[in-house]
Amino acid sequence: MSRPSALPLLALLLSAAVVLSLGVGAMPIRPSEVVAILAERLGLASSAGLDDRHAAVLVSIRLPRVLLAALVGAGLSMAGAALQGLFRNPLADPALLGVSGGAVLSTACALVLGLGGLATAFGPAALALAAFVGGLLATLLVWRLAQGEHGTSVAALLLAGLAVNALAGAGTGLLLFLADDSALRDIMFWTMGSFGGTTWASLLAAAPLLLLACLALLRLARPLNALLLGEAEALHLGVDTQRLKRRVVIFAALATGAAVSVAGVIGFLGLLVPHVIRLLFGPDHRLLLPCAALLGATLLVAADALSRVAVAPAELPIGIVTTLLGAPCFAWLLRGRRVGALT
Repeated sequence: MSRPSALPLLALLLSAAVVLSLGVGAMPIRPSEVVAILAERLGLASSAGLDDRHAAVLVSIRLPRVLLAALVGAGLSMAGAALQGLFRNPLADPALLGVSGGAVLSTACALVLGLGGLATAFGPAALALAAFVGGLLATLLVWRLAQGEHGTSVAALLLAGLAVNALAGAGTGLLLFLADDSALRDIMFWTMGSFGGTTWASLLAAAPLLLLACLALLRLARPLNALLLGEAEALHLGVDTQRLKRRVVIFAALATGAAVSVAGVIGFLGLLVPHVIRLLFGPDHRLLLPCAALLGATLLVAADALSRVAVAPAELPIGIVTTLLGAPCFAWLLRGRRVGALT
């Protein structure tokens, strides 16, 4: 795949994955019918000959779910690519900032302690809000711990993220010990990730945050390229490195927090996808970031479709699917020493 054709081909691949995923489920829908239903909803074709049940299932249930999977996949992958560029470390991923750990801890608090009844009163909306706030607070704590007299260093961010993740993990473990059977089951299911409860309301709540984060990270492509040369060299090129660090951390945390709040914890996507894109097209963030977004969206849409059919009529948690697919691929990259070549 050549560099000029990368974006169109990945966009075409994502479109195909979306159409196929919309047709997968307990009520199969042919790809041609999926396209016809979408065209009718967009006012590009008539509704003659369309199955009303298929149209209702596709528009009300599957379409918001698939669109959210695409946005979450794009957000996590782009956040991972930006953080790997910031830390100049191929093992950096969105969980490194403590966002996922903070989100899990706050969600566990909502389920075990009830947050004064909010979790019972508002259900998934309260859990999504708790997850987002917990991820945001964890990121703020990481940034505060990493600040020093001469600004914020990348090494300090890394160590602060590890410390906050460990602290959040200990707090979550304590809450799991105190939880009853119902809360324990809910926490464990949420930490494995799922798009099962997606509605148009949840999509519209998360979409602006994910789109804002992705667009903001795209604007940081050139300074991230300069940072690959080193902080001193980037400063000589006119890059405000402290401002760059702050913006990358904020928008990567925003994308991760929004994704975790609506889908739970989804592993390996932000770690693996940037490696694959670098292997194919090199480290230029002007191409790396949009390609990572498209490939991440495609992979998560495909993984969500697989989760719906792998153990039908039950549904496999999406986090299990991404880990089962991502871990062997990452091991293959490591075995071939391709990870080192991507730094």
